[in-house]
Amino acid sequence: MPISASFLPPSSPRLSFRLDRQISFACVKITAICPLALLERISHLLRWQHSHPAFRLPWKAEALPVLAPSSPTYHTCSEPEPLSPTEENDLISAEQRLFQLCRAGEAVSLPLLVDAEYTAVQPAIDYFIYRAFAEYNKGREPLVYGTIQAYLKDSLPRLIEASEAAKKQGISMALKLVRGAYITRESAEAKSLGAPSPVHSLITDTHSCYNACTSLMLEKVSKGKASLLLATHNFESAKLAAGKAEELGIMKRGQSGLQFAQLKGMSDSLSLGLVKAGFEVSKYLPFGPVESVMPYLIRRAEENRGMLAATFMDIERLRTELKRRILPF
Repeated sequence: MPISASFLPPSSPRLSFRLDRQISFACVKITAICPLALLERISHLLRWQHSHPAFRLPWKAEALPVLAPSSPTYHTCSEPEPLSPTEENDLISAEQRLFQLCRAGEAVSLPLLVDAEYTAVQPAIDYFIYRAFAEYNKGREPLVYGTIQAYLKDSLPRLIEASEAAKKQGISMALKLVRGAYITRESAEAKSLGAPSPVHSLITDTHSCYNACTSLMLEKVSKGKASLLLATHNFESAKLAAGKAEELGIMKRGQSGLQFAQLKGMSDSLSLGLVKAGFEVSKYLPFGPVESVMPYLIRRAEENRGMLAATFMDIERLRTELKRRILPF
């Protein structure tokens, strides 16, 4: 179904809009509550069990699958040592920290948005996220959102595996969908281990995967079985998603099942256009010391290679509007 004209970015000061309510998330990084070395160890063990189903992990609790049959396992070439008692205690402590954050968010109706990382530690991160899903997303409006990175070749298969398991367990899938931010690191690490890159070779393949993941999740949102935050600066992906949402009859403003997000100060015309069309939009605001924030912003630029073009489009719209106001006749 073609997108309605109301989606098009605004070009007139006559446009007015307001958000009916605050749209907020608390953004969480598992690397802040669990030692990185432990995340690597847990990921090795989860990958080994994925390849060797008879391999036992005594500490592992029930959770959605974190890997799909097509997921790469080149990081783990031999059977890992089991977790030591100290590592198991650290794992329990990290889970308790995450659940403490969940309880705090629940107390003020503030969902948690858990970021993704690079593939060396992502299985462990997804394990923590899906443990929280089982506690806080079951039979209720979801509190915890995970993240799918569409630039990974196995992202759609992993999404399908997890969502099918969630359906059987009565868990509401809640996800942020991004393209991905560790392209250079992933390709270099895979090459050093003699394996093909886990990242799509072509940006068009990443776009296609992003749109396919979006379509799958929107189908679930339309049935009240999932919640989705589309974090994108890509006009075409946003347009396709908005059109699909209209086609499925998904309610817009006032329903938390579908939201969009862009970085503050970037792709503002896209954000305004989505708001004008009735969708909920969040502006993601990174903050902190310059030396910490800049690497993050550089990764976002790498993730959204078309973002600079969108910025130029915004500048051109501003220039056009200034001319219209200064020279109205």
